Amino acid sequence: MATEPLLAVRHVSKTFGGLRAVQDVSLDVPAGSLTALIGPNGAGKTTLFALMSGFLRPDSGSVHFAGHDITGRAPDGNARLGLTRTFQIVQPFAAQTVRENIAVGAHLHERRRAHALKLAEAVAARVGLTSQLDKPAAELTVAGRKRLELARTLATQPRLLLLDEVLAGLNPQEITEMIPVVQGIAAGGVTVLMIEHVMQAVMHLAQHVWVLAQGQLIADGTPAEVTRNERVIEAYLGHGTAARLRAQAVPRAETSA
Repeated sequence: MATEPLLAVRHVSKTFGGLRAVQDVSLDVPAGSLTALIGPNGAGKTTLFALMSGFLRPDSGSVHFAGHDITGRAPDGNARLGLTRTFQIVQPFAAQTVRENIAVGAHLHERRRAHALKLAEAVAARVGLTSQLDKPAAELTVAGRKRLELARTLATQPRLLLLDEVLAGLNPQEITEMIPVVQGIAAGGVTVLMIEHVMQAVMHLAQHVWVLAQGQLIADGTPAEVTRNERVIEAYLGHGTAARLRAQAVPRAETSA
């Protein structure tokens, strides 16, 4: 008997004026998975995240999470169920400390201020922010703000975390340091679906990948499979990038075999 997916998107579409941003998209996200949604700029990835999380209501189709029909349900209601997301542009409460920012997320389930602040400390440790807890958020680097965005969402105690380009704006060293943080979140029991343009990170992190182009899903499979797909190469990767990524995937596959 097949296991019901944690998130099930069925024939979802969204149009803005004459622009068909998302067209008849269906996908299943299994519980406990770390998966990715990729595609060129303007493909509709962030719009799809907004439809999943309740920031937009689809024109047609449905979204089910943990057995609940959440189509068009408000984001705060979805967060209480355990579905939350990060944003490409991180906007912390600049005048508050890192600890206080994380505690804002904790207050979704925890009314007591002291307990929320204590929970913030534990969450900060998961994302490598313990040494920054008493620093004003305004003083964080780009990498620090990305970690803070992760921490605020983790403090809501999600079952499913939608990560919207958590690696964007980071240098290669910072990306290398962030990858195990994301892996640790997934290993800790949180299902993760990420939008990401850093394909080297996708190759290392994702178990399954969906490829969106012009609002439509054009391929899905393992990272190695999608980099061999001619439609993906034509629409997004290019032959040179696809070849490099396939070459990088071979040692990984051999190592895990």
